[in-house]
Amino acid sequence: MNNRVSNYNKIILVGNGGSGKSYLSKRIAELTGHPLYHLDKEFWQPGWVMMSKEGRIARQHEILSGDKWIIDGDYGSTMETRFAAADLVIFMDINRITCIISATKRLKEKRTDMPDYLETPGIFSKNFLQFAWYIWNFPKSRRKNILTLRGKYPHVAFAHIKTRREGQAWILK
Repeated sequence: MNNRVSNYNKIILVGNGGSGKSYLSKRIAELTGHPLYHLDKEFWQPGWVMMSKEGRIARQHEILSGDKWIIDGDYGSTMETRFAAADLVIFMDINRITCIISATKRLKEKRTDMPDYLETPGIFSKNFLQFAWYIWNFPKSRRKNILTLRGKYPHVAFAHIKTRREGQAWILK
């Protein structure tokens, strides 16, 4: 295996919903053989109920105790712990219109990065409209935190990906 991601054992992918984190994380897992954890799958409970913050922290610590892992998910309340433990952060900083279009398109698909017991919300459901609002506001509400953490952990390799094509090309270098 001769690609850039094979040099790293602890990889996190962060960024907006619909940015391609799950797709790219699956591709990286195929290339490296590292275990892949989708935080959406780990943290969402039946009925679209979010696991408690204490539960999310405990589950994340279990995952981080491994020697090798790939973690796909933003979740700002637990992100710093992942940043501190990672040796590579991939920031999917994709245009928010692209993210909303992607999130809308995947409503028709069965997603392997989500728990099987969750039903996909409809496009005009409260859940999806709230998610679309989150995506739209991500550049103002979340992007700064990711870049601040980058400055706080300068020893962690950081890939700032601005297009999906760039992400595919970066992991294969």
